[in-house]
Amino acid sequence: MDVIKKYQRDEKLEYYVYLKIAKFVKDKNDHDMLLKIADEEYKHYNIWKQYTKCDVEPNMFIVYWYVFIARLLGYTFVIKNMENKLRDYNSENGIERSMELIKLVPRVEEIFKDEIEHEEELIAMIDEEKLRYVGSMVLGLNDALVEFTGSLAGWTFAMQSNNLILLAGLITGISATLSMASSEYLSVKNEGGKDALKSSVYTGIAYLLTVVILLLPYMILGDSMYVQALLIMLFLVILIIATFNYYISVAKSISFKKKFLEMSSISLSVAVVSL
Repeated sequence: MDVIKKYQRDEKLEYYVYLKIAKFVKDKNDHDMLLKIADEEYKHYNIWKQYTKCDVEPNMFIVYWYVFIARLLGYTFVIKNMENKLRDYNSENGIERSMELIKLVPRVEEIFKDEIEHEEELIAMIDEEKLRYVGSMVLGLNDALVEFTGSLAGWTFAMQSNNLILLAGLITGISATLSMASSEYLSVKNEGGKDALKSSVYTGIAYLLTVVILLLPYMILGDSMYVQALLIMLFLVILIIATFNYYISVAKSISFKKKFLEMSSISLSVAVVSL
């Protein structure tokens, strides 16, 4: 009964999250799709309720946390991440537990089939704007990591002063951001793309954020602590690559390990050559 109540509570949690996310989604197709999935979750909640004979409520803090992350990182990421975490019956122990439940609860198989097949089909139909511009974000992020990591590594021992490195970094970073954004705009425009401006904005933002993060060690540490700043900067490079690739791997259902190793090896190799 505890296991059944947990599933019932999870369905209610997902139901609330989908409803609340749908309220701020402007795209009509995505809005309607989120409401459909919410209806599926509530239907499953009521099936579990037939066996528990009671209402259960999820932790509303978790509900609002998911909604906050959806506003920050996009609802596709949150939906897929939430589904992955809550479907613990896909694990080895979960499968064993599911088999036991199927014997006791006749409609369990129907719920699991809906979760795995129907809801995944609905989620796949969601077309969030942020993910349409992932290519532009990758361009800005990757270019900043490769070019800027190399520049900072070279300047660190050429200048041996965090103040000078920071100054050079700001000048180069802002100029490169404008250059990348305008290049992306012209590239998309020449290829007949409709949203050249949005593509350039996503590219520029990704580039500028990366520049700011990589310059933080040189900004915070003392003027003579350039070696420590370089080491922290390289750690931040790995952290940025890991974070971004985790986001992409969840949102777009691709391999995290492959993309992480690829971007890390390229960025660090250029830094070594520049150094």
